This record gives sequence, structure tokens and C-alpha cells, in this order.
Amino acid sequence: MKKEIDPKESPRGRAFELWKTAAMPKVTIFKTFDITRLIKVAKRSGMKTNMLMCWCIGHAASSIEEFYILPAGGHLWQYDRLAVNTVVKTMNGDAHLCDIPFSANIHQFIEDYLQLTSQVHDTNEDHLFGEDYMAIDTSALVECEIDGVASVYSELFTNPFLAWGKYRRKFFKTTLPISFQFHHAQMDGFEAARFLNELQKVIDKLNI
Repeated sequence: MKKEIDPKESPRGRAFELWKTAAMPKVTIFKTFDITRLIKVAKRSGMKTNMLMCWCIGHAASSIEEFYILPAGGHLWQYDRLAVNTVVKTMNGDAHLCDIPFSANIHQFIEDYLQLTSQVHDTNEDHLFGEDYMAIDTSALVECEIDGVASVYSELFTNPFLAWGKYRRKFFKTTLPISFQFHHAQMDGFEAARFLNELQKVIDKLNI
């Protein structure tokens, strides 16, 4: 659930005051990941690469306190649950959004991912949790090799956002550049770097 917290009583109080009225309060970091392990697991298990990446993102974020705090509408909000949002191409060819609740149990996450993305595909309607979860937004542009995405800031969309394109193979290694955009009132570069480092560790240890 979501509740409003007093910024002055939060570890993010100083950052909130500095960045709450900034015209462009979001920062984007680009990092290339070694996803060799993830690709091997995906092929061996028959699982979708994007689905496994979404679980890795949720797992890495779940251990970092700042991901449960979100600035929005001039307020600071505290959440107790995370979701990972993905874009689904529906049966009509439209792009719709789907929130998947994060579970440390990868099998539960996979079950939810497959059920909810299929629902969005078939109904041509978004599946969003609203105030119940702090959602980490993702976008996979797999038709093209890209280095990342710098999203346009809107007060309506202050959630963290990760984007990537087609992965790249070279000899025995597979890499994937990912861009990570976050609101500076939510976290500083230190926490963002810790998340990115943790994401690589989760990918390296991925197992089903």
C-alpha cells in the first residue's frame, strides 16, 4: 500500500527539497551488462528473455530502500510492495502497459507475468495496480540495437524507468546496454550505481 510521508523525517528529505521543483529532476545512467548467463538460462528453460530480465530488475531493486519511496505531485510517498511494468503488444497491434507484482520466488513471478501479459494482450487493456505498488517501468525495443533511452520528464510519470534494445553477441559473450532513469529526489547516484551493480550480480546468479 501507499502512504504519504513527511520528507523532513525521511532520508530523502534534503534531496526532496532540492529537486521537487526542478524543471528536469530525472537523471539517466547508461550501463552495458553481461547477460550471457541470462541468455543461457532462457534458452535452457524455454523462458522469455524479457520476462527473466524483469524479474532480475525487481530482485535487484527489492533490496534497496529508495525504490520503495517515490516523489509525485509535490509529495513523498512510501510503498511496501514493488511491481515491474512492461509494455505488451496486444492482438490489435497496440502497445499497452502491464504491472507484474514482484515476488522473490521466480516461479511465482513467471506465473503472474505470463497470466497478466496474456490478459493485456487479449483484452487490449492496461493492467495497472495504481496506488498499491511502486512500479518500475521498463521498455524493450528488441527490433533494434540501441544504447539506451532518455525519456521526456512528466510530473505524471516519476517512476524509475529502464530501457534496452536487441542484445549483442561477440564470441562467447552476450551484452546488453541498458539505460536507467530515476528521479533525483528518489535516489542519488550512489544508490543508482548500487542498484545497477546488484542487477549484474542477480543476472550472474540467475537460475530456474
